[in-house]
Amino acid sequence: MLAIGAFAIGMTEFVIMGLLPNIAHDFKVTVSQAGQLITGYALGVAIGGPILVMLTIKLNRKYLLILLMSIFIIGNIAASFSTSYGFMMTARIITSLAHGSFFGIGSILAANMVQPQYRASAMALMFMGLSLSNILGVPFGTLIGQNFGWAMTFIVIAIIGFLALLGIIAFVPNPKAASQSSVLNELKILKEKRLWLTLAVTLFGFSSVFAYFTYISSILIDVSHIKESLISFMLIIFGVGVTLGNMIGGKLADWNLNKALKLIFSVFILYFIVLYFIQMNGIIMVLGIFLFGVIGFSMSPSLQFKSTIISQDAPTLASTLNQSAFNLGNALGAFVGGLVVTHLPIASLSLIAPLLTLIGLIFLLISIQVDKQHPDTAS
Repeated sequence: MLAIGAFAIGMTEFVIMGLLPNIAHDFKVTVSQAGQLITGYALGVAIGGPILVMLTIKLNRKYLLILLMSIFIIGNIAASFSTSYGFMMTARIITSLAHGSFFGIGSILAANMVQPQYRASAMALMFMGLSLSNILGVPFGTLIGQNFGWAMTFIVIAIIGFLALLGIIAFVPNPKAASQSSVLNELKILKEKRLWLTLAVTLFGFSSVFAYFTYISSILIDVSHIKESLISFMLIIFGVGVTLGNMIGGKLADWNLNKALKLIFSVFILYFIVLYFIQMNGIIMVLGIFLFGVIGFSMSPSLQFKSTIISQDAPTLASTLNQSAFNLGNALGAFVGGLVVTHLPIASLSLIAPLLTLIGLIFLLISIQVDKQHPDTAS
């Protein structure tokens, strides 16, 4: 049920990319201005999520998930009835408030449903909903929007959200005890340098994924010389890799969290160098884009799990802030990628992007050294 909710949230975040020309036309704005709807959503996740968690910290976690999914449904219905650009932006920001908090709190609930040795895999299973939204949800939503109008896409997303809401009510177990967290307890984590190191690892480690992936269509067409009509097929291959990567990442994190992250970061940096040569050949790039999804997204469950074990007593804010770091990393990666494609040949992106993960690896090594001073969380 949590994975279905993650599927709906992932769909509403990413589907708008395929609908920007239609939305821009209807609201009589440029595609660039319509693109700010993506930025507004990302900022809503990064800033609004932690604030909402603090305002609802005393609320039972299952009830909070129900509230968040209700906000998500209302936001998508409002988006479908938008009559102006400003109204649409407001609806997107309202919807985004549910994103970071849902993943932050949902991942904690998912981890608590299983034995300790399987917690990272449980989180990975929930995040697989987000991965599947890229394979199935985004193409499906774009197809609906192109044939029946973009408003219908948001109605469909709201319906999926409603099904997730019913599933959460019926199947997600209620925590045995009410949350003992308080605003002061949660805010104490902000003084913990391990949190800021972990957020830096997430922000820089993951940003290279979006530095490259944001411009994947142009790379496939201009560098790999793949026909534009085959781009959707390539993105599905990528999505399958993303899903598999989430599963592998969860297993690796269950095995040994810090060793898993060091392995993934190191392999990812080296793979970018290999990718520089692979991307020149369209046929080999079918395998190349699949492996990119596998390796790049295998870090997601590990990074999320790392944020929850920093503070065993107050993990909610840490987990939600990690979602903020993911979204800021997405924005940073897209920005760096934009600078590269503007001033350098687009093929060189695979040599510049891994520098971000290299910075993340440096922060990870520092974080591991700091963890050694806290044996209860070192792994």
